[in-house]
Amino acid sequence: MQYDFNKIEKKWQKYWSENQTFKASNTSDKPKYYVLDMFPYPSGAGLHVGHPLGYIASDIYARYKRHRGFNVLHPQGYDSFGLPAEQYAIQTGQHPAVTTKTNIKTYRRQLDQIGFSFDWSREVRTSNPEYYKWTQWIFIQLFESYYCNNNNKAKHINELIYVFKVNGNKDANVACDDDVEEFTAEEWNSFSEIKQQEILLKYRLTYLAETEVNWCPVLGTVLANDEIVNGVSERGGHPVVRKKMTQWSMRISAYAERLLQGLEDIDWTDSLKETQRNWIGKSVGASVTFNVNNHQETIEVFTTRPDTIFGVSFMTLAPEHELVSQITTSKQKAEVEAYIEKTAKRSERDRMADVKTISGVFTGAYAEHPFSKEPIPIWIGDYVLASYGTGAVMAVPCGDQRDYDFAKHFNIEIPNIFDNVDISEEAFTGKDGVKIANSDFLNGMNYKKASKRAIYELEQLGQGEGKTNYRLRDAVFSRQRYWGEPFPVYYVNGMPQMIDKAHLPITLPEVEKYLPTEEGEPPLGRANVWAWDTNKNQVVENDNIDNETVFPLELNTMPGWAGSSWYFFRYMEEAANRGDVFASEDALKYWENVDLYIGGAEHATGHLLYSRFWVKLLKDRGFVNVEEPFKKLINQGMILGTSAFVYREENTNNYLSKGLIEGKNVLPIHVKVKYINASDELDIESLKNDAEFGADYKDAEFILENGVYKVGRDVEKMSKSKYNVVSPDAICEDYGADSLRLYEMFLGPLEQYKPWNTAGITGVHNFLKKLWKLYVDDNGLKVNDAAPTKDNLKTLHKTIKKVQEDIENFSFNTSVSTFMIAVNELGAQKCTSKEILEPLLVLISPYAPHIAEELYSQLGYNNSISTVAFPEFNASHLVESSKNYPISFNGKMRFTLELPMDMSKDDIEKTVMAHEKTIAQLDGREPKKVIVVPGKIVNIVG
Repeated sequence: MQYDFNKIEKKWQKYWSENQTFKASNTSDKPKYYVLDMFPYPSGAGLHVGHPLGYIASDIYARYKRHRGFNVLHPQGYDSFGLPAEQYAIQTGQHPAVTTKTNIKTYRRQLDQIGFSFDWSREVRTSNPEYYKWTQWIFIQLFESYYCNNNNKAKHINELIYVFKVNGNKDANVACDDDVEEFTAEEWNSFSEIKQQEILLKYRLTYLAETEVNWCPVLGTVLANDEIVNGVSERGGHPVVRKKMTQWSMRISAYAERLLQGLEDIDWTDSLKETQRNWIGKSVGASVTFNVNNHQETIEVFTTRPDTIFGVSFMTLAPEHELVSQITTSKQKAEVEAYIEKTAKRSERDRMADVKTISGVFTGAYAEHPFSKEPIPIWIGDYVLASYGTGAVMAVPCGDQRDYDFAKHFNIEIPNIFDNVDISEEAFTGKDGVKIANSDFLNGMNYKKASKRAIYELEQLGQGEGKTNYRLRDAVFSRQRYWGEPFPVYYVNGMPQMIDKAHLPITLPEVEKYLPTEEGEPPLGRANVWAWDTNKNQVVENDNIDNETVFPLELNTMPGWAGSSWYFFRYMEEAANRGDVFASEDALKYWENVDLYIGGAEHATGHLLYSRFWVKLLKDRGFVNVEEPFKKLINQGMILGTSAFVYREENTNNYLSKGLIEGKNVLPIHVKVKYINASDELDIESLKNDAEFGADYKDAEFILENGVYKVGRDVEKMSKSKYNVVSPDAICEDYGADSLRLYEMFLGPLEQYKPWNTAGITGVHNFLKKLWKLYVDDNGLKVNDAAPTKDNLKTLHKTIKKVQEDIENFSFNTSVSTFMIAVNELGAQKCTSKEILEPLLVLISPYAPHIAEELYSQLGYNNSISTVAFPEFNASHLVESSKNYPISFNGKMRFTLELPMDMSKDDIEKTVMAHEKTIAQLDGREPKKVIVVPGKIVNIVG
């Protein structure tokens, strides 16, 4: 009986689907365990072999927990809104829903063929209106919430409105915009409804505000920082500029401290926690107000070192700072405007990362030092960001290298007291403290005491106060796209109004094109049926807008992270019960949150931060009962592809073989790896006949070496654009899904990056064939009821111990090695005992489920192996009860003899001397002496 892996795998995939083997229950008496993967975006390219890495790891763990008696929820779905589908729609005119549905079909087929134990009955798609109805509902909850600092939680906005009615906002300790003006209860009650709504927008957890955004003109949309690479859009490589737009934002900054503190309660890697800590960026210091000479305006700065106030030599504003246009002198206006235009073309990420370039322009204006009253020149520089802090810094050259370099570069005068001063941190914060001239009240203090005193003196002047600041900025939530969640918002007199939950979802309208309008409105501006009738409570044609009962709807859509910030709760509810709640109280109580989450580290400051924020909001408002979404989080590494390059000689159409490029000016160009053989030789004719870009090489001349064209090689991220993608379809067809699963785990530790080499998969495939032969031969099943030997039991139980430890420590690569050793040992032992081989299948089944299921059924079982109890480790089988002694004569080993470990020295000598081989070896001679080392050797000296 041969190992027909294609037939076996199709058989068991069909069985699992028809019997819903992995369907979880919300009413089980078993302990629960929730395993989740970061769900995929279904791109048109389908999966490559790098994508399943984390899925295989989570699947092994989910299957293991089922064997351990847990009720496991292991669902899957699709993050199906996104820019790629929209770009394809722009190019082809095909609705994104159509391409998304086609792509999902491909993904589902590929995922199924790898044998994942997903509960597909709970599938979610973020672009499904029945799903995004609840994304819209959560947005409404954010709009109807404010953050109370006294209670350190979000509350319904009606509670704040009541406070305003009774007391005004003077004593309201709540999160809000910085420019909120103080008002009394009488003033509040006298404000118009529009005025009240404008004020409330400054307090709501989602609000409309004019903000600096990353605008991509070619894509016609705002991009998040993580959608920009090297100053251009990640999608398409288009230029990105900074632009002010009125956008929806999320007041995530209100949760900064809780997001920090929550990291202490979750099992994440230290590196990932540190990434979030740095992104949140807590700083304790002071807010200082500088008056601007000859202007009514003031400039607020935040500093962690208020004790350095007397070292301020100049101020730097972000080019986008709102005061720049007001304070710039006419003489400096042209230079300042040119600099602002230039800076707008650089992303915030690029500006933050660039620590070498020194650039800036003097505004011509001066601020007044709060203590000395000396004039301080005001500059602008792109190393200061408008969206971080106050968008202004007080520059202290003696305490900051960048300030010092800036001052020297532009010949800004540094006070004499700082000339030739050591600006190192050690000198600046030495044990004796900093002695700053003209600051008698600070002399003799260390920097901590001096900071406290400086804050006190600033407060006395009314020009500063102690403050804790966070780098975390509110998240822009609007996108000028079509393929995203529509906002449940219409506008009355310019003020946003929420559509009642009873009328959700507000579904995407039809549009003729997926581009922005000619007037620059988002694609939804092209919709003819996109207005809200407040009488009919439905979307109607735009022609009906009268701004009395029919009003315009929001034209922006939500960003990609909206649907992914809560999808893990949707999985908790069984599909049949997904009624009028996003997840029922019973489901939320049973599953609580995700026990194990596996996904990429690139989401650390996006999805992972936003989902934590949304969960805390839902907890505050009483909709969920957990503070954190993911208890344990593991970031899988990346499987890299081996790219291939041809080398075009500069200014020619000649392509030089790899060995001929030295000393030549050549441009390396990626080519498809499928045209390269194992010796790195290019199939030139196949390349020229390639349907996609063969025409580029039609008239090319390939300069050969030794009759062949050798390509260059490099290990890079596996990507369609690099033509180094390996499809799992081909691997499953040629070697089987179990081979793919084992090989991806065998490549190395889960968290590491590792290169793919298809040739290496033959090793694990041969192992599976050897495993098969351990159970069956040409005559069929050879497993029987024979009693296991001591060696059989030893091999089994050391395997149980190692595999259990490996799975629980997520060291899956060493488990694969352990399986190989076990099969080799049992084969050498000629083991056929069912008592050994049956539990071995359970050990292997999380890794190679198809072959395990098939062999388990060959043993005579009709049920799936997936819930069979995990074998129990028995340490007694690893305790050595005997020793195989080498018996030597005059130092040369002649034979071995197995003796009990507890045998005495005298008994060992008597037994050895009485053995027939000893008698034959001595041949009647009397030995001079017998050396016995218990547990080690016996040496007979003749």
